[in-house]
Amino acid sequence: MPAQFHVTLPTFTPQEINREQIHQQIGSLSKLAITYPLLDEARNLTDIQTEYGYLHSVSCLSDSELWTCGYNDSILRLYNLQGELLRSVQTTSGYMPWDIALTRSGDLVYTDYRDKSINLVNGTQIQTLITPLGWTPYNLCSTSSGDLLVTMTSDDREHTKVVRYYGTTEKQSIQWDDQGKPLYITSDYIKYLSENRNLDICMADSDARAVVVVSAAGKLRFRYTGPPSIPRGSFRPVGITTDSKANILTSDPNNHRIHIIDQDGHFLRIIHNCGLQWPWGLCVDSRDNLFVADYRGKVKKIQYCK
Repeated sequence: MPAQFHVTLPTFTPQEINREQIHQQIGSLSKLAITYPLLDEARNLTDIQTEYGYLHSVSCLSDSELWTCGYNDSILRLYNLQGELLRSVQTTSGYMPWDIALTRSGDLVYTDYRDKSINLVNGTQIQTLITPLGWTPYNLCSTSSGDLLVTMTSDDREHTKVVRYYGTTEKQSIQWDDQGKPLYITSDYIKYLSENRNLDICMADSDARAVVVVSAAGKLRFRYTGPPSIPRGSFRPVGITTDSKANILTSDPNNHRIHIIDQDGHFLRIIHNCGLQWPWGLCVDSRDNLFVADYRGKVKKIQYCK
């Protein structure tokens, strides 16, 4: 049996009774329907060649337009599905952006680890929103409520936390579990984020070799370290996104694959075909098509569910 399936229970449709007839039906039941939303094998729909030597982040502006950024490149670029460059923006510092996200209104936000800033691109203007004192922002995501979630590492490189901002106001800081131990490992700065439909905060903690999921209140729910079939220690998640069914998808570049788990951390499927080589940043569109930033410079559009 597939790891995930949907069941549609029968429904009863009543039928008008003719009292003059002795034998008659009072109604009918529809059939029991079982559907499996995940495809047995994912399909590569489109390859989009970008101008990056090393591509690491992708974010869906719409179902047909994608913002991207890459390593050692200070330009943020917007592409369509035909690979046409629609727009480009250079960071104000001249250094590469570490990560990108889109607000609910479609504005682009990026982090600049060199000047320790979080910046908003609005039209042709770039506005510095936040420069945290004593901390460097790295990865970020936009939430359903319009907040920003940002991973930060302290200047002494000893602590990592997730901070929630509304505009420029800090609303929440997530750093410790109930025993006072760190939720996140500090030595690696690759910690992509995504908010799930149930409002969980999902992090691909690369150095911890785990997907770390906490509730909206910051309480640890689970850590996913890969299925038993993968040798222990080889799983090192990087990119992460969530879909309309609250599934969590995370890239595993060392093994050239993408893991799909449900909102409670149960393993569902691995995407290992579609020509994946060093999959990095991830995002999904409104139809749950998956976009993968291949570190070699391509964006892949993949269908993995029905």
